[in-house]
Amino acid sequence: MKKLLFVCVENSNRSQMAEAFGKIHGGEEFLCYSAGSRPSGKVNPMAIEAMDELDYDLNIHESLPLSTIEGMEFEAVISMGCGEDCPFVPSKLREDWGIPDPKHLSPKEYRLIRDYIGIKVRLLIESLRD
Repeated sequence: MKKLLFVCVENSNRSQMAEAFGKIHGGEEFLCYSAGSRPSGKVNPMAIEAMDELDYDLNIHESLPLSTIEGMEFEAVISMGCGEDCPFVPSKLREDWGIPDPKHLSPKEYRLIRDYIGIKVRLLIESLRD
């Protein structure tokens, strides 16, 4: 089973939605995680609402620090645009998607970011399938 990690600073928006899309699109082939370099301790209600529109319940997620994944090996580690705030985590593939933090955007703009993350995650998973 391949492990994917999605990282952002607060682990409350982008990386949470990416983890959710990983679980949606990855099936039983992938284990998906998310974490933050400075986690907020909660998932943003806007992220919960945005994913609820797609019938995914983000209430089951937690905002976690990177220390929770120490020692794990990942197929891919994807940072969402946090630059130096997201430390190096070993993996076979490492990418920074440079996605802006949507927490202060309008609901319409937030959904655009959500949908973009969904596309990126689906394409990543397709590229990693055997």
